[in-house]
Amino acid sequence: MNVIIQCVLYLTVLVAAGIPLGVLMARVMDGRRTVLTPVIRPVEHGVYRILRVDETEQMGWKRYLASVLAFSVLGLALLIALQMAQAILPLNPQQLGGVSWDLAFNTAASFLTNTNWQAYSGETTLSYLTQFLGLTVQNFASPAVGIAVMFALIRGFRQVGGEGLGSFWVDIVRVTLYVLIPLNLVVAIALAGGGVVQNLKGADYAELLEPVAVVEDGEGGYTVLYGAEISGDTVTVDGEEVPGAIVVTEQFLPQGPAASQVAIKQTGSNGGGFFGVNSAHPYENPSAFTNLIETTGLLALAVGCCFTFGIGVGDRRQGRAIFAAMFIMLVVCLVVVTVSEQAATPQLAQGGAVDVGASTIQAGGNMEGKEARFGIASSSVWTAFTTAASNGAVNSMLDSYTPLGGMIATLQIALGEVVFGGVGSGLYGMIGFCILTVFIAGLMVGRTPEFLGKKIEPREMRWAVVLCLATPFAILVCSGVAALVSGVIDALGNPGAHGFSEMLYAFVSCGGNNGSAFAGFGANEPLWNVMLGIEMLGARFVPIAAALAIAGSLAAKRTIATTAGTLSTTGPMFVFLLILIVLLIGALSFFPALALGPIAEFFQMIA
Repeated sequence: MNVIIQCVLYLTVLVAAGIPLGVLMARVMDGRRTVLTPVIRPVEHGVYRILRVDETEQMGWKRYLASVLAFSVLGLALLIALQMAQAILPLNPQQLGGVSWDLAFNTAASFLTNTNWQAYSGETTLSYLTQFLGLTVQNFASPAVGIAVMFALIRGFRQVGGEGLGSFWVDIVRVTLYVLIPLNLVVAIALAGGGVVQNLKGADYAELLEPVAVVEDGEGGYTVLYGAEISGDTVTVDGEEVPGAIVVTEQFLPQGPAASQVAIKQTGSNGGGFFGVNSAHPYENPSAFTNLIETTGLLALAVGCCFTFGIGVGDRRQGRAIFAAMFIMLVVCLVVVTVSEQAATPQLAQGGAVDVGASTIQAGGNMEGKEARFGIASSSVWTAFTTAASNGAVNSMLDSYTPLGGMIATLQIALGEVVFGGVGSGLYGMIGFCILTVFIAGLMVGRTPEFLGKKIEPREMRWAVVLCLATPFAILVCSGVAALVSGVIDALGNPGAHGFSEMLYAFVSCGGNNGSAFAGFGANEPLWNVMLGIEMLGARFVPIAAALAIAGSLAAKRTIATTAGTLSTTGPMFVFLLILIVLLIGALSFFPALALGPIAEFFQMIA
């Protein structure tokens, strides 16, 4: 019962936060007055004057796309340069060196594309300046781009016989000033009040109560020698001296402006942790209070985008229908993950060696890789939410999840990040599936497909197919090539089906612009950094181009009258068909790969 209450609480808070955010974004899209207008409007005007932006400009889809690409290329170049030069720049109290070219490219591509895949540990790789001038700026810019493209698509449905989709520069300025900055100011203050660190200090060190002996594991890490006897610098295990053993007497305590970074990391569907273990770190997510805020932040704006769409196209029922389809899929995935983790595995329960039953004194189930302060329910909700969003933040170790729990995490991303997906990007991705749905339904009844008063013709269908299949194509091609590379075996932390799942998840996560990892795949090598970086860029900008092309095509069309034969796209039947199409495309695309990984591992587990 406690598990059910927690899941329902998180879902309720999520919807309650998403609806007003959706209304706010709809007002911001049209430049209408909000409660913040008296304060922010002068700043907005000042930005336009500095940038020489015409607030009334109306761009065609090609010019809008060119603006998106120009803005993104500039951001990519600056972030690469900042990382490589950080050793000679200020705000580097740990005196960290410059980042290698391949890791700098991978990280820049990751944060530029709203992926936030991290092949490094933040507290030991990046300076404070790089963290908040480089990564945090992109944490604001990348969701702003996603929302701006969503605004352009909405205007495509509203426009009648024209080409104007608004101005990209006006859209990102408004989204940043009226939505992202105020929202994250509130969230950052709440997190700092809840115990998340926020300072500019260098790292502290604390004396351990007892020294610990470790040895290098050959992969750049260390393994603790449990049961070792330590005498000065000499380490013995079972009476035999261990050569090369290191005695650790201090604990490294990272510091820094974490609360402000974590806020936008969550609400912007970014996910890159300020610390290496992300939101499992007690300095980044110390309590149930901060966990509730951060979990809600994972999807709040993405949920709001559904309601923004309904308001923007003048049919709130349409927004609610799309929300219903996404919400149903999210709840089903949440149930599967939670049940799988709460049931644990036969190996844990066999012979009564481990009590996997929940009680008043323990969470039960599969607690491996999960924080004791969160338990299974909060960890499962987080996992379902973060892989539904293009976020990737984690508060538990996905590599330790049961096969079915890990499969659902993989599948949610592989579907194209449309349950609810990234901020803005999830909504325009789902619109691609809506167009496919009305086209297939139109074929079934012998009518020209229509969506929101616009005929869906071959041009829109071609771009909708590109929009829906760009992510699966990038994932399957890149993961297939990686599987042929002999060095992939050395990068895996486990053999067999689970090792394949680690590799597949890395390419699914980057191709889906998610950024989370099973953490068993050693990706910080030039080949993987470059390959994953290219995959992230392609999976981000090809769908953007497709969405804007659809917007431009729809804007030029005349609105047609609704008749008795027009398929309703707001009722339960449409919601059912939409879910079916999303799952069908996902199943057809990824079932063979899933069968080699988590499905095979599941049957090995129960055999």
